[in-house]
Order: sequence, then C-alpha cells, then structure tokens
Amino acid sequence: MPTEESQFEIILFYKYVHIESPKKLQKAQMELQNRLGLKGRTLIASEGINATIEGTKENIDLYLQEFLSDPRFTTTHIKRSPGTGKAFAKCFVRIKPEIVSLGLACDIDPNKQTGKRLSPEELHDWIHEGKKFYIVDMRNAYEHLAGHFKGSVLPAMDNFRELHKFLDSLAHLKNQTVVTVCTGGVRCEKASGYLLANGFADVYQLDGGIVSYMEQFPNEDFLGKLYVFDERMLIGFFTDDPKHQVVGQCIVCSKPCERFTNCIDIDCHRQTIACLECERGKGLDFLCRSGCKEKTRKNSIYKLRDYLKDAHLDTFLTKLKSLFYQYK
Repeated sequence: MPTEESQFEIILFYKYVHIESPKKLQKAQMELQNRLGLKGRTLIASEGINATIEGTKENIDLYLQEFLSDPRFTTTHIKRSPGTGKAFAKCFVRIKPEIVSLGLACDIDPNKQTGKRLSPEELHDWIHEGKKFYIVDMRNAYEHLAGHFKGSVLPAMDNFRELHKFLDSLAHLKNQTVVTVCTGGVRCEKASGYLLANGFADVYQLDGGIVSYMEQFPNEDFLGKLYVFDERMLIGFFTDDPKHQVVGQCIVCSKPCERFTNCIDIDCHRQTIACLECERGKGLDFLCRSGCKEKTRKNSIYKLRDYLKDAHLDTFLTKLKSLFYQYK
C-alpha cells in the first residue's frame, strides 16, 4: 500500500436510485469534481450512479460532504482505499444507459429484485463454519486470473453482458444457496436479481463487494490480488504477509506473477498475466491463448513488424503510408 503518497485516497461507490435528469447530475458532478481537483470515472444513468474517484484526503472529504448531503445518495456505501495520485489521468463523468451494462432485453431493477445482502463478517462465518453454499464470481474471466475466493465458481465471461450465456452452466445451483461476488458490489446487484428472475431459489450478494471482504479479512479466503479498473490494475492488503498467495501465473513461463499486459493482436487486446521478461522476450510475437496466432498475420501490427526489419527507411515509410490508407 502507498506510504509517501498516502495523502491521496480513492473512493469507490454506487447507488441504484432513480435519477430524474442524468444531464443535470452530470453537470453538477463535473463542476464539483473539477472544483476539488478530483480525477476518476463516474457513470450516470436514469437508474443511478457508479463512480471511482481519486483526490487528496481533504478534498475527498469535502466531496463526500456535498455528495452525501443529497437525499438520493445519503445511504450510499463508500469504499475507501489509499491512492497514488496517479490512478486516473483526468475526470470523466459520462451518461450511460446503465451504470453497469447487463445488456438484457428485460431490465433488472435492483430496487425491486436483488439478492439478499450478506456482510463480509457473515460470509467469513459461513466459510469457517463449513456451511454449504456456493460463491459465484460475477467478474470477467481475466479478473479471476489474479485473484478469487478459494473454491468459488468462475464463469469464463469476457464481459458482464455475457452472463446470460452461462445460465445453463449454473443451472445445477438453482436449488442451492448461492453468494454472488464482484469487485465493489455493483455487478452483483443485477447479477443476483437476474439469477432470481431465472429460477434460482436462494441468492445472496456480498455487501460491499470483494474489496470490503479483503479489507476486513486480508489474505484469508480471497486468494491473490483484486483487479481494479484504474492505473493501479491490482490491489491487495498486507501483501508482504507470508499468508499472501500469488495465484496469477505468467502465460508464457507459468511462474507466479501478478502483472497484467495486453495481447499484441490489435483485434484482441485481451488482458492477461505475463512476466516483464517474457513479454520483452516475445516482443511483437506476444499473444494471448485465445487463438490469435491463427489470424494475426493479416493484422497491420504484424505487417509493420515485418517492415521494420527492412534496412531502408524510405522503403519502410512507403509501406507504412500504404498500410495507413489500407487500415484507416
């Protein structure tokens, strides 16, 4: 965790509540965040707000004073963690159809249908008492690579919108006790409701998300680190503790690793885990394991790689120009 830059703080929060005028809230949030020098990503929809914001502790406190004074947001659960001052490049406040995209024809309203809330303390008790239940991780497959609850069910979703494709693979849990988990809780609000709408009988959601569990019970039941959607990429608590386990493995050498990078294929760009040494060694041949090798030869990045081998700069520039017009 940061030390010399501990004056910065990151807050993570969401609230499902009807927003009469998303544009009006967007304008107010832009003004407030810019006035306080905050950076981050805020998504606003008619169904609510979802945000991750960084700033100095003093300005984060000022922000929360004003934000939580709005009756719509008074009961919002705020997750705090140390910042670096570099987690975000700028302030983004955007209007979206949903604050987390499930992309279903039938919308799930968490204010009407959602899983029962299970606190981190209650989940901890369930795990250590040996209660029979199943943790279903509603995050993306690449997030699972760096960390997950021991023994949890890990649907291999590329993104949250694919949840409907995995209903059949979860069907054997319809009459079991299920606990949905995700980073901060926002995806589980809809995911748990979606399971209930599709006949699952006993569905819970981890209140406050995985980050809240890790903060209260570091290096216990959640193994590895937690993927986050900012420049930090991964976070952990007391990772110098001998109990901390590295679950990530380099895709090339299979050694323990907690470093994310992207497949070089421009049509893929899939995130995966790899050692810096292995990535540098592979160079422009660094690919993930999703079948990119069979199709990348026609990609411009590979043609550029071949042309860079040419000794004559004029030849390279001529071919680069033709590639630009071919792929623009």
